Amino acid sequence: MELKEKLIASFMAFENQVDLDDPVHEMRSEALKNFEAKGFPHRKMEAWKYTSLAGLQNVDFSLFPKADSDLEYRDVKAYFLHEIDTYKIVFIDGIYSSYLSETTHDGVDICLMSSALSKPMYRPIIDVYFNKVASREDSLTSLNTAFTREGAYIYIPKHKAPRKPVEIIHFSTGNEAAQMLQPRNLIIVEENAELQVIERHQSLTSNEVLTNAVTEIFAGKNAIVDYYKVQNDASTASLIDNTYIDQKANSQVSVHTFSFGGKLTRNNLNFYQDGERIQSTLKGVTILGEKQHVDHHTLVHHQQPNCESHQDYKGIFGSRSTGVFNGKIIVDQLAQKTNAFQQNNNLLISDKAEVNTKPQLEIFADDVRCSHGCTIGQLDKDALFYLRSRGIPEKEASALLMYAFANNVLESVRIPEVKARINKLIAQKLGVDIGFDL
Repeated sequence: MELKEKLIASFMAFENQVDLDDPVHEMRSEALKNFEAKGFPHRKMEAWKYTSLAGLQNVDFSLFPKADSDLEYRDVKAYFLHEIDTYKIVFIDGIYSSYLSETTHDGVDICLMSSALSKPMYRPIIDVYFNKVASREDSLTSLNTAFTREGAYIYIPKHKAPRKPVEIIHFSTGNEAAQMLQPRNLIIVEENAELQVIERHQSLTSNEVLTNAVTEIFAGKNAIVDYYKVQNDASTASLIDNTYIDQKANSQVSVHTFSFGGKLTRNNLNFYQDGERIQSTLKGVTILGEKQHVDHHTLVHHQQPNCESHQDYKGIFGSRSTGVFNGKIIVDQLAQKTNAFQQNNNLLISDKAEVNTKPQLEIFADDVRCSHGCTIGQLDKDALFYLRSRGIPEKEASALLMYAFANNVLESVRIPEVKARINKLIAQKLGVDIGFDL
């Protein structure tokens, strides 16, 4: 049985495990109908031209965890940002781990999606925000909505800020030969509130895992949100990540995506600006080897005047890896005085690596400053020769140039410990030990 048919056949069993009176029951049913009609995306679709999911659809994924898995903190400490204190929302094979987590309701809600969906006290928030910015047209988002059960729920009221960042971590233990996970996150940051989030998906074995994740983020007036996605998973792990962001006037939202591992990673990042003087920042660093595949799809929709967006994605591709960047900026007729920037730069350090890049602008206003561009090239031989002439070995010299190549992306990371961790991961990916920080 192919994966689509298995998912549709399993929906009734899933419904029997959840409360049929919960506020998203009808949404689930409608979402399943949409997925059933559209199925998995395929390469004949323009948005999926360079990324195929065909191989995943023939894997016999387990859809529901059959047993609880216990992990000790010492076994997974390396995957936490243990250098600083954080709130933690941790899931093991899709099941919440209270032992590894630290949640709070002290002035803010940092807890579970399952609680928000099932408890009446959260109903007013769910009615206003859940599934309101997520696409109804995207079949994989619909699939996630149909099977929504667990994930992170974060609600920051007006004029509030958690006293420390939030980590959202999903572990896959390999208890199943192959497993599919579908986490759903809902994050609301109200007027004049602030939030910092670090998200990670991590497989702990070589068993195959497919994660179809959806995150909805709502930033109220004057809100500030910093979101960091760390993607450094096993070579048998695939991730499809749909993130939807709704911004109100004067809000600032930045999303940094660091893609260093995994079999197949597809990042769909969608910003919708609904107000004036909004700032949206999308940045990413990708370093791949082997046969790894990363596909970044971005959208920034400018709907009101006097707003800014800044996209900057760097990619370093070795061995037989493949990179895809498809970025779109839409400027509505009302969105005068828009300042939008988009750049994608790539280094090929293997003649077998491949990059497909397509920056796009759709501008319907006449008083704007918009630019886009992309480059695909190799390391500067003159710069490499200069460094080697100063006594730096070739491997370290190459790594130094690649560090410099990614530097401007890391400059905007606002959590020093996250920046230090990413520096270490870059050094590991490049196979060198460089004794400095960018």
